Amino acid sequence: MPESFDKHLFDELHSLLDDRARAEDFELGLYSKDGSGMEGRPSIVCLPVSTEEVQQIVNICRRYGRPFIARGSGTGLAGGAVPVGDPVVIATAKMNRIIEVDVENRIAWVEPGVLNLDLTTQLKPLGLHFAPDPSSQQVCSIGGNVANNSGGPHCLAYGVTSAHVAAIEVVLPNGTITLLGDLSAEPVGYDLRGLFIGSEGTMGVATKIAVRLTQNPPEVRTLLLDFSDVRDGAAAVSAIIAEGLIPAALEMMDHRAIEMVEAFVNAGYPTEADAVLLVELDGLPGGVESGVEIVRRVAEAHHVGKVRVAADEAERALLWKGRKNAFGAVARIKPDYYLHDTVVPRGKLVEVLEKVYRIADAHDLIAINVFHAGDGNLHPILAYDSREPGVQERVHAAGRAIVTASIEAGGVLSGEHGIGLEKRDYMGLLFTEHDMRTQDLVREAFDPDGLANPLKVLPSGSRCSDSFGQHVPEGAWV
Repeated sequence: MPESFDKHLFDELHSLLDDRARAEDFELGLYSKDGSGMEGRPSIVCLPVSTEEVQQIVNICRRYGRPFIARGSGTGLAGGAVPVGDPVVIATAKMNRIIEVDVENRIAWVEPGVLNLDLTTQLKPLGLHFAPDPSSQQVCSIGGNVANNSGGPHCLAYGVTSAHVAAIEVVLPNGTITLLGDLSAEPVGYDLRGLFIGSEGTMGVATKIAVRLTQNPPEVRTLLLDFSDVRDGAAAVSAIIAEGLIPAALEMMDHRAIEMVEAFVNAGYPTEADAVLLVELDGLPGGVESGVEIVRRVAEAHHVGKVRVAADEAERALLWKGRKNAFGAVARIKPDYYLHDTVVPRGKLVEVLEKVYRIADAHDLIAINVFHAGDGNLHPILAYDSREPGVQERVHAAGRAIVTASIEAGGVLSGEHGIGLEKRDYMGLLFTEHDMRTQDLVREAFDPDGLANPLKVLPSGSRCSDSFGQHVPEGAWV
């Protein structure tokens, strides 16, 4: 049991949930971290199965003045689900029902624990899908997608999670159940739904989500373009969009990523290339074929090596398998990796990529670049071995230098991973003190007692950070 263990608190939660309230070392260890590599320590883990149970957990926490944190699958990469302040973890994995699918209005009501890919798989016979598709699509939850306003390769054309959520049932930090947004085309009043999406659990717990469904396109073509110079590949990205063509996806991988992915999936990626672009076009057949010709013409003007068009669905799936498994393939080079997800203007891609390579070299690290090139969302991977003495300090320093270079190029801190703990103390690079205080006032309107996921998003010194006086957990990148 942790030092902060409160038997009376646990007894109340156990009375409510029976064996779904847990405080054994195994469960506390399991829920002590997320995909970021940072680590904290919860006091109790709760596994509710209904909105009413979430409400009662929140009310019990309020009575004891105990912070709480909502957690989905724990795949987040910014430390948003890392427990801080000895919180009660409200894990929503058992709330995994697809409640209703309204085909006519293209709306599905789901619980937050539904996995992203599971939803799309169940919708496939209906000719529909959920458009946001993070690389962790097989395991990330819809609730987590809402918390971080997640993106994915196909969000270039379709938009990130906020564009695909109509309404959210929420248990607010004061224990009230409310509905943010509605199913009408033009909801009245302030967009509190949009405010909640991306709030990373600091404004309450989502318990039901109305997601907008997208019709499966009648035609899809996937192309792989290879370049002998990464600069030509980056220039081709801007040129494709300058032609007025917005592909469904426009992904880029550098030479190290190509070698790593090909060894992992054997998809036929050209390992001699300096960079590849994975381009996907969808829509009506005539428009798609026209788009393929535009991509060919632009690529040839930028010294493309070969333009490969996937011949069938199997080849298309193999090409995407390489892209979506790129992070896991890093293990072929080094056992550990760290990445940011800053966004820079497309015209600055080459400039920032070159800086990333120089930063990695200066800190004796390996840089691998796999990213959403169409919207400038970088994912520079720093591969390393945590067993090497002093390597963590080098990784920290390189990470901050990459963030700084991105901001100086006119970029922003995050495209889809969120702020969490990882980028919390970088917020001052992008926002003024007045900006952050204003954000904190908005947060306070939802959570005046500062109990919902404290010490996340906003830097120390804010009202929420001061509430618990906790330090960032060991292993944090800030």
